[in-house]
Amino acid sequence: MRHLDPKETRPARMGPLAVLPLFFDLHHRRVLAVGSGEALIWKVELLAAAGAHVTVCAPLPCAELTALAAAPPAGRIDFIARAWQPSDLAGTVLALGALKGIEAAEFAGAARAQGVPVNIVDTPELSTFSFGSIVNRSPVVVGISTAGAAPVLGQAIRGKIEALLHPALSAWATAARAWRATLNGRTQAGSARRDLWRRFADLALAARAPPKACELEKLSDPPTPRGGSVVLVGAGPGDPELLTLKALRTLQSADVILYDRLVSPEILELARREARRILVGKAGHAPSCRQDDINVLMVTFARQGRRVVRLKGGDPLIFGRAAEEIEACHNANIPVEVVPGITAALGAAAELAIPLTDRQCSNRLHFATGHGKDGRVPVHDWPSLADPWATTIFYMGARAFAANLPQLLAAGLDPNTPAVVVSSATTSRRTHVFCWARDLRHTVTGLHRTEPCLVMIGRSLRAPTYDTSTTELRDPRTGTRA
Repeated sequence: MRHLDPKETRPARMGPLAVLPLFFDLHHRRVLAVGSGEALIWKVELLAAAGAHVTVCAPLPCAELTALAAAPPAGRIDFIARAWQPSDLAGTVLALGALKGIEAAEFAGAARAQGVPVNIVDTPELSTFSFGSIVNRSPVVVGISTAGAAPVLGQAIRGKIEALLHPALSAWATAARAWRATLNGRTQAGSARRDLWRRFADLALAARAPPKACELEKLSDPPTPRGGSVVLVGAGPGDPELLTLKALRTLQSADVILYDRLVSPEILELARREARRILVGKAGHAPSCRQDDINVLMVTFARQGRRVVRLKGGDPLIFGRAAEEIEACHNANIPVEVVPGITAALGAAAELAIPLTDRQCSNRLHFATGHGKDGRVPVHDWPSLADPWATTIFYMGARAFAANLPQLLAAGLDPNTPAVVVSSATTSRRTHVFCWARDLRHTVTGLHRTEPCLVMIGRSLRAPTYDTSTTELRDPRTGTRA
């Protein structure tokens, strides 16, 4: 088999953006607001909360707006008791209009003529900026935009983020601003400083109360110099939403990522953009990087003080050569951790809503390799795998299954046992075929051989469309109905 050298890759280029998110510093800056209505009141309050000096042109301001001006959340709100004039735009950094028709177009035109960004409420075609939905954990502020396509969706997303970010985060972010100089002064720029702020972020995101002085004092102690480390991370079967939270945090703290061919680009995009990405793609029956080369890369980067993430499809401890990589780290005295992932069999079963065990017909689950180290028929306890009370899942079995099936049948597997073959589980390329065990050789042959493939056999795997009257389950030991 031809070998490939590890290949360093770069993050994908930025995709097109509907709008560019920006954050204005409005403290003591003048903003002009004209018009009337609830939308104007809400946006004036928002602008004042950001510290702006809001001038409202309104011949007859409503009682609610007057009350807001008397007690703004921050900033300042003043009134000019007349209709707006183009000269009012002088010296402003933003303009807001709750206007309709010709007056809205005139106001937007006047603002554009003076180079002032303008928002006309509910009129995106006249606006040069929009507000979007906001999650307020100041000084942490999250802005969400759908570019006017689906405001309700933006509000729903805001609700999700609100639930994730405890209000105590505001106090932690405020403390970070106060302590930043102290913390940075006690660490050198680079990995040590990044490690300190990662620890701070972990505490802040997990906190349910403002920080205590002792917590910050402990954090600001000069950290013990951190050597390199290796973390084997399971990326799951392909769907980025199946990545665990711990895997995500680990990925975002990596200095170097050694990743397999089966790791989806969407998952790689979740990593720090500064992290080095090196493809060490192992592919069955195709040119691959040597395992020894991968081991050397892990150890070399870790000895340089780097945090190395070995990113693998599925779970690293299931047919992921984790034993060899853990041993290489131990032999080099490199700290090594494992972050589990959802293995392909569980992802495929969940996607198809088929149980892998069933107390009426399947009380044992086998994960088995579909080919031996030399690519031939693997050494298995075939009678155990053929047991009708077991569900057996063969990984990497597409090419060798024509040779595996006779072994199973000879060991006593019922040819009418339900089976399913799944290719590229949980990805957009996923294909699956339900069949009987006797038909597996033909079924596997018809699938795309370059994609990862699972062969699943067991009585709990009956497809919903099968006529269950023809697949009545009986206890093979007694002949009674199961």
